[in-house]
Amino acid sequence: MKMVVCGKGGSGKSTVTALLAQEWALTGKNVMIVDTDESNIGLHRFLGVNPPTDLMDQMGGKKEVMEKMMSAMKNPDGFDNLKLFDKEWNIADIPSPCVSENQNVKLVSVGKVHHAGEGCACPMGFVAKQFLKNLKLQANEVVIVDTEAGLEHFGRGVEEGVDAVLMVLDPSYESVLLAKKVSDMIKPLNLPMYYVLNKVTPEISKTMRENLPDHKIIGEIPQDPDLLTAGLSGNHISDSSPGVKQAIRDIMLKTKNS
Repeated sequence: MKMVVCGKGGSGKSTVTALLAQEWALTGKNVMIVDTDESNIGLHRFLGVNPPTDLMDQMGGKKEVMEKMMSAMKNPDGFDNLKLFDKEWNIADIPSPCVSENQNVKLVSVGKVHHAGEGCACPMGFVAKQFLKNLKLQANEVVIVDTEAGLEHFGRGVEEGVDAVLMVLDPSYESVLLAKKVSDMIKPLNLPMYYVLNKVTPEISKTMRENLPDHKIIGEIPQDPDLLTAGLSGNHISDSSPGVKQAIRDIMLKTKNS
């Protein structure tokens, strides 16, 4: 399964991604996180690994990818026919410098914005879209895609290469509005979509559920001071409270069986 994790900034996407990946790995799955957020520079810390080389660099770098995109746009249907991969890839085909690994969880980063004035992030989105569509998984493999905040990745078509969308909502009006917008945006893709309520108390959960379709909510992650501290310090998220661990297991099982 390939699953996108999305949500507003600060909702807890990267934390939920790391927790899910590690829990899936405990079941014997080979798990890979694909980091498509060009501005998140700390996901590797949550996994206890060094940052991998950007996949963009293996494509010739941002400038070369952009030049290919601009050249293709000059011709009718040229952009649709532009291919960055000449064959299907398995996880084992990914160049080793582009993979960091810790306890059966791999991390691949599509690309980051490294310098002021280097231009837009469109090439990263194009590489992410083609990489995910081109990647073929074995029966025991799971890919979790950690996206940038908001909606831009939907506009780039990154979700065309995945099997499900998991949206993380924090207790905010913006999260609820975004959830409704995302639900409308992915209808043409015919993908299953799930909501996870994050950083909630029973009172907050009740209020959020009043504004969301209950059948889409597959998990609630309670407020956890240890997770907040780990996120603040950039530490490896290697453990969590029993309540959080059970919530992650429930989410994993419901997405697996849906």
